[in-house]
Amino acid sequence: MSLVMRSFGLAFTGVFHPWVIWLTLRPFVIGAAIWFGILWIIWTPLLDFMKEFLTNSFASAWIEKVLSSVGWETVRAVIAPYFSIVLIMPIVIVSIMVLVSFTSITSVLRHVEKQKAYSGLKKEQGGSLFGSLWVAISSCLIFLFLFFLTLPIWWIPPIFALLPPILWGWLTTRLMTYDVLSRHASAAERIELTHIHRGPLLMIGILVGLLGATPTFFWLSSVFVLVLFPLVSMFMMWVYCLVFIFAALWFAHYLLFALKNYRELKGESI
Repeated sequence: MSLVMRSFGLAFTGVFHPWVIWLTLRPFVIGAAIWFGILWIIWTPLLDFMKEFLTNSFASAWIEKVLSSVGWETVRAVIAPYFSIVLIMPIVIVSIMVLVSFTSITSVLRHVEKQKAYSGLKKEQGGSLFGSLWVAISSCLIFLFLFFLTLPIWWIPPIFALLPPILWGWLTTRLMTYDVLSRHASAAERIELTHIHRGPLLMIGILVGLLGATPTFFWLSSVFVLVLFPLVSMFMMWVYCLVFIFAALWFAHYLLFALKNYRELKGESI
């Protein structure tokens, strides 16, 4: 637990560094450009499809009942765009996470490894671009499958407070662990450290998932936000970039320190 708190403190102070803030802009600009084009093309057809589906779906009455029970009666007026956003949101967030993974993680690691605590840490290069790509694609597909499979029960208390952070925590842990260790650890060390620290790593991932759920809740809890969806979505993309860069810092400090301790305990050169 002390290592979790130590790495959290270092990540929290590090995320305000100007260079780290700059690193959030690259995935944001790429993601915003991609999603602006996608939404420009699909938004109207998606709304028409959702209106048709909700009008004719056997679940429409149940959906209205659920929304009414949680005090969101006003959502009925914009129920089609609301559920369109619910469907798009996880894909947007996953794409931002992948963009952060491939455009910024290496820069974050180079920033972190300059610190005195990790000076001299050998780079075993136990990962590869292909390995990172495979982990990203397979993990994201599994996550999206589980997300849409369990989406109908997310509205049931207390599942909405438990299941989303667990799913996001698992995905964040999978992506961050591989990308952080691929540069410094050997393949054997990466597997061993992932096994030894699987509990704390998942906890960090879940806590990041809870942190990421805050802007998501704001995004989905206000009908007014739906009116300004294109603008709000751009801002939220940057917020998610910031959250995932913070996550990268947290995982980097934790795993690099854990790798250093692992090698010292085995009597190896760090």
